[in-house]
Amino acid sequence: MTETLKLTDRQKEARLLLNSDAVHCMLFGGSRSGKTFLMVRQIITRALKAKGSRHAAFRFRFNHAKTSLVQDTIPKVLDLCWPGLRARTKLDKTDWYLQFPNDSILYIGGLDDKERTEKILGNEFATIYLNECSQIPWSARKMAVTRLAQDVGLKLKMYYDCNPPNQAHWTYQLFQKKLDPESRSGLLHPGNFVSMQINPLHNVENLPDAYMQELEGLPERDRKRFLSGEFIPANENSLWSSITIDKNRILDGDKLPDYQRIVVAVDPSGADDENPDHDAIGIVIAALGTDGVAYVLEDLTLQAGPATWGNVATSAFDRHAADIIVGEDNFGGAMVHHVIKTSRKNTPYKAVKASRGKVVRAEPISALYEQGKVKHVGYFPELEDELMSFTTTGYQGIGSPNRGDALVWAITELFPGLTRAEAKEIDTKAGLTMPMQTNDGWMAA
Repeated sequence: MTETLKLTDRQKEARLLLNSDAVHCMLFGGSRSGKTFLMVRQIITRALKAKGSRHAAFRFRFNHAKTSLVQDTIPKVLDLCWPGLRARTKLDKTDWYLQFPNDSILYIGGLDDKERTEKILGNEFATIYLNECSQIPWSARKMAVTRLAQDVGLKLKMYYDCNPPNQAHWTYQLFQKKLDPESRSGLLHPGNFVSMQINPLHNVENLPDAYMQELEGLPERDRKRFLSGEFIPANENSLWSSITIDKNRILDGDKLPDYQRIVVAVDPSGADDENPDHDAIGIVIAALGTDGVAYVLEDLTLQAGPATWGNVATSAFDRHAADIIVGEDNFGGAMVHHVIKTSRKNTPYKAVKASRGKVVRAEPISALYEQGKVKHVGYFPELEDELMSFTTTGYQGIGSPNRGDALVWAITELFPGLTRAEAKEIDTKAGLTMPMQTNDGWMAA
């Protein structure tokens, strides 16, 4: 079969890296640089070379893997590189794999689904590919690498690609620093880990001018990541690390306890209309389990006016059978109360006041993570990025940490002993007055 695709010079260099003797190969860089295309092309090349070989491509979420890989990149690669091969390749939509004419198989999976992942990883593979691995937890990567073991005459290969995340992320530690992300000790075989930067500029001949202009117009932090392909500097004084968050992650299929209290926390921006250009409204749902551990259930943060975000918050209250909605009253607090009341009458509501700075409020919450007292049910990339931008010297992220602030309010409400002021709280459900440590009283909205 004749290949019709013409690679750019940088893409040819990347292909050489993927064909090197190293077992672990990562391409990192900006958006639309051709990383995923090159990886899929490489895997299919290997699958066609070794009859009956098995290969796997994972993203963190299965739905993203299906949309990005199965419906987009794989068909493009087949049509451009092996015209006619797609018609002779079977796509199984039950177990989600491609079977090539030589009986080699490429499985597509999501590491967020424990049952599906365990089913796929019951096999051994000659190639494992982690797509957008900045979103994949270190624990999931460790689980996947144990299945890189099929002996079919191919050198075992594990491929990775990503838009570079924070330098605290395991991808940076593993490939740039050559350190074990957990122990921070040097790798036993550092030569087995190679990487290469490839950016949109290296693929500009295949991109519309308007796309490059959009990337150039991004905020500096995003521009460095998605245009320049740079790992974002990590702050040694960060209150949260990716490893700590990852150790406290619950995936689909993991057993959860019963919940004794559920909170919806709102961090307002002060927006008083439906204009989507204002700051985001932080909305985070968390629950306290009967095991004494807090579980972060959802991050529903959005840019919207009161009518929209009020409905989102109260719908979450109903969906989770929550006990209360808490909202910061320093900026727009009365408005938050009014919005909740308008969206859902008689909703238990509590106004909380930020009498201390963001870092002071966040520090005891980060300590709970270190103690394993707060766990994330799933993966919340935007929220987790904000948490890792909290440092002992202030918040170092872009804009306001609406998601992070909402999380801090939610966890503080679940662990009231973390607050200093003691006040009386009225339980509208039971009609009782009880002493409780809190930031302020609450009322029925």
